[in-house]
Amino acid sequence: MCDNITNAPNIGSLFRIADAFNIEELIFCGNNIPIGRRMTKTSRSTEKYVNYKIEEKIDDIILKLKETYQIIALEITESSTELSTFKLEANKPIVLILGDENFGVSEFILKQCDAIIHINMYGNNSSMNVAQSTSIALYEFTKQLNS
Repeated sequence: MCDNITNAPNIGSLFRIADAFNIEELIFCGNNIPIGRRMTKTSRSTEKYVNYKIEEKIDDIILKLKETYQIIALEITESSTELSTFKLEANKPIVLILGDENFGVSEFILKQCDAIIHINMYGNNSSMNVAQSTSIALYEFTKQLNS
């Protein structure tokens, strides 16, 4: 689930990642989500067979999904858990919340989550591209679920 991700190449990359990890559905929340020609340059046609929907308000969707799914945000906070030490609840399906390219996951959404995870950063930069971090998180989740 994407909290106001609006960069077309990032959206295209998320379609490719969703296909690679056989994600059930991408949910884009926000206004002006650019599903179109600029996005398809990076999606490589995966938008044709990855299920997705666009919802205006993430708040309503997250409250519905919280009843059935484990809600996990990918965001660096003072209380977030490092990805490599985080253990999934294997018996519960997952919603991974990804944040706005500039502002991350909103504080309101973070409060709704069952867990907040981050990827340790070892260089000078304090964050990475949403598509790169999503790939790393989904790879780790897949390893855990398949072991």
